[in-house]
This record gives sequence, C-alpha cells and structure tokens, in this order.
Amino acid sequence: MRVSREQAAENRVRILEVASRLFREKGFDGIGLADIMKAAGLTHGGFYGHFKSKLDLEAEASRATLDKTRLHWQRRLESNPDNPLGALIDGYLSEAQRDDPGTGCAFAALAPDATRHGEVVKAAFSDGLEPLIDMVAQAVPDMPGDDGDARRAEALSVISEMVGALVLARMVSSGDLSDEILDASKAHLKQRGSL
Repeated sequence: MRVSREQAAENRVRILEVASRLFREKGFDGIGLADIMKAAGLTHGGFYGHFKSKLDLEAEASRATLDKTRLHWQRRLESNPDNPLGALIDGYLSEAQRDDPGTGCAFAALAPDATRHGEVVKAAFSDGLEPLIDMVAQAVPDMPGDDGDARRAEALSVISEMVGALVLARMVSSGDLSDEILDASKAHLKQRGSL
C-alpha cells in the first residue's frame, strides 16, 4: 500500500525525532537502522524511501537536533533579560540536562561519534554550532576594547566549558562528583565574566 505524500512527510519527521533521541542516548554506533525504524513504528524496508544511508540520517538528525537546541538556547537567553548568559549556564549545567541525554545536548552526547562519522556529520555539527556561538557572543557582557573577536572568543570558551563539564558530569560514576563538576563549572563561568 502506497502512503500519501503527507503521511510520508510525517513518517520522515518521526524517523528524525526518534533517531535524534536514540543517537543521543546510545551513540551513532550504538543503534541500528532496524531498531530506529521499529522505535518509530515503521518497517525497516521503508527507511531508504526517506534517507540515502545511515550516515545521511545521522547528519539530518543532528541538524534537526541542533535546530531545536538553537531555539531552546534562544528561549533560555530571553528568559532572563538581566542575566541571559547566567540563565543559559544554569539551564545547561543542570541535573536534568545531565540525566537525560536523549533529550539533551547533541554536542555533549555525540561529539566523540561525530569526529569519526565523516564530513557530512561534522558539517552538520559545525553548521549547528555557528548560530549558538553568535547567540552566546551577543549575551556576553560588554568587554573593554571589544572589536567583536573578543566576544566570539569568550562565547567559544563558554560553550566549550559547558559542553566539557556536561560530558564529564555524565561520565563519572559518583553522583557527588558529577554534581561537583556541574556546580564548579557554573560558578567559574559566572564568576569569570560577572555573568
């Protein structure tokens, strides 16, 4: 039975959403196409009607995830006009973010995988990172003698520390150490820029 274009589009979106969550939970290599399609409620045979390959799905799911991340970060920054970057840091370096990789940050969940999965996946992450850098740079407090480069450098540093702290907090077996990593990074980021 042939599905309508509308149903095919809905199926594609469902595959992307399920793949995005499962990739963040299990890594690109930790889940196969059959399991993704099953979780999406579709047959494995229908996959190639939507995507050329698993690598294609990895890149598209990463792009979709990072688009949602951009919107989430924007809402978080706008939630506290007096301290937008502090609001982002608090939300990102939270227990909720740490404890639910399937709905959390793609950078923290998939960075090691992305480095081994070809240029198309790396390009998806690069393209997704650029608008986040711009958003954080705009939220960085005024810096003396700033010509724009200093704000971008600060944004890169803030994002790098947030992602690194989240990776470490997820990686350790001790809940106390994990909390300590999140708390220390939050405090450091806020102190260093009076955020």
